[in-house]
Amino acid sequence: MKLQNYAQGQWVEGSGKEKPLFDAITGEQIATASSEGLDFAAMMDYARKVGGPTLRKMTFQERGLMLKALAMHLLTLKAKYYEVSAKTGATKVDSWIDIEGGIGNLFANASLRRQFPDEPFYVDGETAPLSKNGTFIGHHIMVPKQGVAIHINAFNFPIWGMLEKIAVNLMAGVPAIVKPATLTSFLTEAMVKDIIDSNILPAGALQLICGSANGILDHVTNQDVVTFTGSASTGKMLKAHPRLLEEAVPFNMEADSLNASILGEDAVPGTEEFDLFIKEVQREMTVKAGQKCTAVRRIIVPEKLVEDVQIALGKRLAQTVIGNPAVEGVRMGSLAGLEQVKEVKEKVAQLSTSQKIVFGDVDNFEVTGADKSKGAFLSPILFLNENPFTNTDCHNIEAFGPVSTIIPYKTLDEAIELANMGKGSLVCSIVTNDDKIAKEFVLGAACMHGRILILNAACAKESTGHGSPMPLLTHGGPGRAGGGEEMGGKRGILHYLQRTAIQGSPTMITNITNQYQYGAEQTEFDRHVFQKYFEEIQIGETVITRKHTVTDADIVNFANVSGDHFYAHVDATSLEGTIFEKNVAHGYWVLSKAAGLFVDGKKGPVLLNYGLDECRFVKPVYPGMTIGVRFTAKEKISQEKKDETDIKKGIVKFLVDVYDETGETVALATILTMVKFKNQD
Repeated sequence: MKLQNYAQGQWVEGSGKEKPLFDAITGEQIATASSEGLDFAAMMDYARKVGGPTLRKMTFQERGLMLKALAMHLLTLKAKYYEVSAKTGATKVDSWIDIEGGIGNLFANASLRRQFPDEPFYVDGETAPLSKNGTFIGHHIMVPKQGVAIHINAFNFPIWGMLEKIAVNLMAGVPAIVKPATLTSFLTEAMVKDIIDSNILPAGALQLICGSANGILDHVTNQDVVTFTGSASTGKMLKAHPRLLEEAVPFNMEADSLNASILGEDAVPGTEEFDLFIKEVQREMTVKAGQKCTAVRRIIVPEKLVEDVQIALGKRLAQTVIGNPAVEGVRMGSLAGLEQVKEVKEKVAQLSTSQKIVFGDVDNFEVTGADKSKGAFLSPILFLNENPFTNTDCHNIEAFGPVSTIIPYKTLDEAIELANMGKGSLVCSIVTNDDKIAKEFVLGAACMHGRILILNAACAKESTGHGSPMPLLTHGGPGRAGGGEEMGGKRGILHYLQRTAIQGSPTMITNITNQYQYGAEQTEFDRHVFQKYFEEIQIGETVITRKHTVTDADIVNFANVSGDHFYAHVDATSLEGTIFEKNVAHGYWVLSKAAGLFVDGKKGPVLLNYGLDECRFVKPVYPGMTIGVRFTAKEKISQEKKDETDIKKGIVKFLVDVYDETGETVALATILTMVKFKNQD
């Protein structure tokens, strides 16, 4: 079978020399791959001119719903991906991480639409006042880059590696060209075919290169974004590409790293934490046969517990059945290919010169349900390094397989130093039930790690584990780990947007952003805004309410109703030394009274009050003062219908500007209302 590339809206086979691809379990050839003949410049031009404009016209809400639809579609097809994934040497658990973990990334990023406006762009942060009288302000707007995201991925996660990246750039409105590692690209190709056939993504949003992508970086521009996952040496070479430097192209590198797991001094044998540590390390050594960029490579334990850890971990590793994942009882599959076996064996040999193997043998081990001489199998290898400050190979050499090293420490400061000797890692973990140990370790090690898991019995049942990056948190790390940052919730999406400062009058900035800016022109209409449907409400539309003069009775009554008898409200004799001149009205009374002034009580399109944001009480309100409200439509966000019986509706944010008889603002808040659409189709 010849794998196909998806370029410029067509499936095409590469010409010329083809790379053979093999079943990692049986050693049989299953496909060939080539990208020769592809015009990378044309592919990028196609993405920029066809995919980009369509995606940029979509709002964040529409992009999010697109990702949700794609995730739901792929979930119905997951069984076929498991069959293909088995050929990469993966067990069912390994495949679950790759397949359903990847699809989960789509769902997670789709849910982020709720943190974005119903616009193709994003308004970032707070308004910056730039003038004395408020007629000149500044803000930041973020728009999709008008380029293409080029994703160069590793072999170990053919699906997750693609989906966790494209979910982010598609949500931002940027098309992608995906280059999976050729070794396992047959699994990526299988899913991309289904994605294209679904027609859920617009034309030009996704292209695929199964063979070599050598030369693609020659065509990047400053609007493109390049991401790389793989070895640090390859990443450094790509990062230094002259075109990247010339065009100042953002380059995000997530490289394999020497991640560590630390056993706290309190987690002695017999504690739940000790057992958790052994279980977690064994899992990280054997899941995906240790071929994870987040796998535990260094096992840092108290000096007095080295023997206990070695014995307990050795017992668990001895129970790990290696072989064909299709056979009942097999818990660890093969590496992705014979090339990986050769490379890992070479690294094991290098590490053996400065530390000793205490479990496993690279040549002598049992394999169940497969021919060891044909498949890409390897035994777990556990080293012991008794002098880690002198014999430092374990901090510099990574065997990208089921290989790890036990390292002793005398004090927590030593444990921190050892963890940091990895020169930058994607993740480390510490297993402890002592919050003082946990805090000291986190503060000492955080600068050298992208993520830290603190594991104990309290979170163990629901913990996703040392090796599982989560889509709503950043994935990346400093130094050796590449210095990049992937995913990370909203942060990841913003990576594909250009942040631009905009300056002008409040009215002008309002009209550009479609978000009302304080001080902008306000428009009054005869009909109350609560009697208008979602489509009818205009940004800047304002209700100027009637006014109310505050009395002592208002304050006393609210104190009795709410139970809030704070001295500043009810005890005039206690005000000496405070900022208050006399009993001051409760801030929440001011807000409640404001609601009484701006609400139109008659039944209408407003369904409910959805929430309250950004509430500030900026000036004391005393008895005798008169307050009113300027109630202004600030922003509108439509919502999708959950099912056919649901009402079509949206969220309207209103600015509540409470002012006194001098015209000065005394309180500001944003309320969110759920408003029905007039057109329910």
